[in-house]
Amino acid sequence: MKPGIFIKSTALLDDTFFEKSVILITEYNDKGAMGFIINKTFPRKLNELEEFRHIPPFPIQLGGPVDQEHLYFVHQRPDLIAGGVPVADHIFLGGDFPSAVKNIDSGILTEKDIKIFIGYCGWDYQELDKEIAEGSWQILEEVVLF
Repeated sequence: MKPGIFIKSTALLDDTFFEKSVILITEYNDKGAMGFIINKTFPRKLNELEEFRHIPPFPIQLGGPVDQEHLYFVHQRPDLIAGGVPVADHIFLGGDFPSAVKNIDSGILTEKDIKIFIGYCGWDYQELDKEIAEGSWQILEEVVLF
């Protein structure tokens, strides 16, 4: 497996946090795997968080159950957001968040360019492989993120 793939929960994960989740895997190595749920919206918008109250409403995705104290983001605009780590073709993880917020505020970046997450999904080394093998996750061939 490699970063940039998408997985979808199966019926084995119904009635859990991951029910009907589609996840973008952004990191996969000998330490484990990391990803973000891309199809669950967080009930608050970015401008509802005190630090960002001055910007227009912008959706936040519920990225996962781990570290819901922090925001993470993926984008497809390395020309506007420096420092992102390539995940897959045209998908970058993180980078200069203040410049991302500035470009959201000015309307240059939209939901078609950037996804912001609260929390993430994480697995220990080979844990995700075992969950896929047992049938909890299905690897998807193609998903449109932006």
